[in-house]
Amino acid sequence: MKRTAESTAGTAGGRIPPLPAMATAVAVAACLLSAGAAPAGARSPSPTEVAAAADGSCTTSPADSFWRAPVDELPEHPNSDRYVSSIGAAEPLHPDFGSGLVDGQPVGIPITISDTKLPESRVTLDYAEESDRSGYRIPRNARIENGPASDGDRHVIVWDRALCRSYELWNAKPRAANAWHAGSGAVFDLRSNALRPEGWTSADAAGLAVLPGLVRYDEAAAGRIDHAIRMTVPRSDRSYVWPARHQAGAAADGSLPPMGLRLRLKGSVDTSKMGPQAKAVAEALKTYGAIVADNGSAWFITGEEHAGWNNSQLDALKDLKGSDFEAVDASGLRQSPDSGAVAPE
Repeated sequence: MKRTAESTAGTAGGRIPPLPAMATAVAVAACLLSAGAAPAGARSPSPTEVAAAADGSCTTSPADSFWRAPVDELPEHPNSDRYVSSIGAAEPLHPDFGSGLVDGQPVGIPITISDTKLPESRVTLDYAEESDRSGYRIPRNARIENGPASDGDRHVIVWDRALCRSYELWNAKPRAANAWHAGSGAVFDLRSNALRPEGWTSADAAGLAVLPGLVRYDEAAAGRIDHAIRMTVPRSDRSYVWPARHQAGAAADGSLPPMGLRLRLKGSVDTSKMGPQAKAVAEALKTYGAIVADNGSAWFITGEEHAGWNNSQLDALKDLKGSDFEAVDASGLRQSPDSGAVAPE
């Protein structure tokens, strides 16, 4: 089952893809699964693993993940100019995160951190056939993107550092105690490079995890972001490239970027006058690039909702344009089609 995504976000908060006619039937068919069931392929962590995760060793992706692979020295993609033009060469980069409120709503995707093993939550899904139907452990106070009254993407992202997993829902709505309904969802083992089954979505149209691609405040405050960044484009091709697993294209058009495309900020772009938070983001875009993960507004990069962001500093990123970017041929990083681990050098 495919999620269509032809509508484009005009403001922070992303797009709301229309549901296909089958979605209603799938939503009715999706059952409330019993507590305690583990997602397919999962295993129970050892006591040592639980203790290690709680002391900060649970990172958002493995060290050899595609998220952490530098792309600054990889070749430019032969279709780079066409891709950049279709996204919008004159369009500004937009940090879709910050502090405070925009149009009365918080901006960015909040990360709910859990350091305690919680009971399994009951989750029903519209796109159950391409979602993980069990294994979610979502705190009662889990935060929703743009706030509980949002009519946007309503992502819920839970970083479970006790079990070292990420629970991710799109269009999430709380129900009864410890129960949620969502459009789609996925459970990610953050110590694993396994990709989702081919053709499956996640809480993102590309079928990738959201958490590893978010710009986090703690990273920027420390002055270094060591991973690629999630981004959206107005229209995508009906195809996907590694590491993406799913497409939500507007047309079969080779000039449109496929899901999973990697783009990077050109090395010649001067970042020396940016404030430290903006500079950390810009330098990450040079070294690790951005990954097309969903349809939305042009050149929107996604980060964590956090009170520590300096919006004035982040505004410097809006001086960058699409023409400051180039698409990357990242095919040489792949060592296996079903793994997100990069090939050894």
